[in-house]
Amino acid sequence: MKIGFIGLGNVGAKLAGSILRNGYDLTVRDLDRELAQPFLDQGAKWADSPRQMAESCDMIITCLPSPAACAAVMEQDDGILAGLSDGKIWAEMSTTDETEVRRISQLVLAKGAQPIDCPVSGGCHRAATGNIAIFVGCTRATFEQTLPVFKALGRRILHTGEVGTASVLKVVTNYLATANLVALSEALATSKAAGMDLNTTYEAIKISSGNSFVHETEGQVILNGSRDINFTMDLVIKDISLFQGIADRANVPLEVSPLLINIFKDGENRYGARELSPNIIRRLEDATGLDVRAPGFPPEMTDDEPEEPGYEVVATGILNTANR
Repeated sequence: MKIGFIGLGNVGAKLAGSILRNGYDLTVRDLDRELAQPFLDQGAKWADSPRQMAESCDMIITCLPSPAACAAVMEQDDGILAGLSDGKIWAEMSTTDETEVRRISQLVLAKGAQPIDCPVSGGCHRAATGNIAIFVGCTRATFEQTLPVFKALGRRILHTGEVGTASVLKVVTNYLATANLVALSEALATSKAAGMDLNTTYEAIKISSGNSFVHETEGQVILNGSRDINFTMDLVIKDISLFQGIADRANVPLEVSPLLINIFKDGENRYGARELSPNIIRRLEDATGLDVRAPGFPPEMTDDEPEEPGYEVVATGILNTANR
């Protein structure tokens, strides 16, 4: 299968690297040609336009920063839609608006191609090692057809149902991660103010009912001072605003979500849209004069998730396991 990949940003570059590493015929494109050069040096091809990519590849993957960016790549005169034909597949791996992905999917179907929304979850470090989770929304037949590609990208693959369902669930999980990050920031700042050793605090949370994926990843980069998970405040605001939009359309009167949006908008105003998202804790550091870092904490983020060569496929409530 010939695969095209558009969007070589923080996550996209890691995913494209896994595709190339697993021996697929890969064509790449990004607005910044320099981001593509490492892939070209390793044998990938370059597409002069999204249309050219769609014409020459069997499966075209987009991983872009916003729904507007995806719409532009798909619908411009030389966009992906212009190059799609019977039997081709478009896979949207961005975190995006489920109403928009469903709208574009109808345009894809009209070309005789098959759409998939397949956002990933787990962070850049897991994307880089092929250890990420993938939500896949599409027909069952398309899921089975593309499963080998997803196995090259991640270890936990969940077929969520029809197109759009994966995007809803991805936004839900990002909302929960954001709520957890804000709560974790408050917990660490309060522990520091109470005179607790933060190395000990980290371990106590890790072995307790308060533990979470966010604590084990973003908690580390907060305490080691790097604050770097390759995710920024503007992207957090985009994601949690998408979640709020889903709730608004469903007439769910949320209370925590609007507060999180306000907290991150304040962080963006204080520190800039491209500030690293774990630095939301700076609001508390500034307010208290505390430095919420732990002397001697490991400088590099570690991942306790095992990387044995296997994967899990979850669909219709049935768990199947197999080797790569």
